Amino acid sequence: MCQSLVDKVARSEQLLAIAESDVLALFEDWLDELEAETEALIKTHGPLDDKTLAEKLGLSRKGAAFLLSKLERKGNGLS
Repeated sequence: MCQSLVDKVARSEQLLAIAESDVLALFEDWLDELEAETEALIKTHGPLDDKTLAEKLGLSRKGAAFLLSKLERKGNGLS
């Protein structure tokens, strides 16, 4: 289930069109928690690739790659 949700973030416009605002708020909170966990793992273990992050968080590689890319764009990634 987690893997599916993270993968769908890349299609956020579709999610916005079909989800209730309460569900979106919960999803955004969950995504914020995943980002914080990812940042903590990077601080502890150094740069991570998508495969390693996926294993540590129990996500798909695609979902982990999305998180790493999002953090990189925010300046919190693997710089």
